[in-house]
Amino acid sequence: MRITGGKYCSRQIRCPKGVIRPAMDRMRESMFSILGNIDDLSFLDLFCGSGIVGLEAASRGADPVYFVEMDRIKKNVLHENVMIAENTETKIFIMSAERFISAAKEKFDLVFLDPPFPLKNKIKLVELVCEKDILNENGLLMIHHPSEEKWPESIGNILLDDRRKYGRSILLFYRKQAAV
Repeated sequence: MRITGGKYCSRQIRCPKGVIRPAMDRMRESMFSILGNIDDLSFLDLFCGSGIVGLEAASRGADPVYFVEMDRIKKNVLHENVMIAENTETKIFIMSAERFISAAKEKFDLVFLDPPFPLKNKIKLVELVCEKDILNENGLLMIHHPSEEKWPESIGNILLDDRRKYGRSILLFYRKQAAV
């Protein structure tokens, strides 16, 4: 796998052992094109696997970037890959996404979720993000999911802002609404 844009463009990263479904180059390039300038925005990569999406964010100027992965088998390769982002504040958490969200003290401008496609109750995970209020005002939550899943126009205090199809998967962009 390779980083597709930014200051670390074309850098190769390793794919860890275990079950992994890395985000397609085309989807990542498109997502970051849609996001535009993300300089100094905080980025949370949940279900990060190899860390490729968080590294793409760091390559394009996001800072800090947090990586969350539950599978301990991926830990060493993830640490090795994240070392690429030498000029970015990074933190790696080996724990479930639910546990991280429940305990998080930080808020993020951008949150990316790429849970395993067979995972049930993905909407509950997004509801937890809203309930624990880890998304900054006007922040974006992006979720990659199989095209056969149906998602609502709003969840908690976030509204669907954009929807893109890539083969048999969908990338949704939900934006947190300003407090009234």
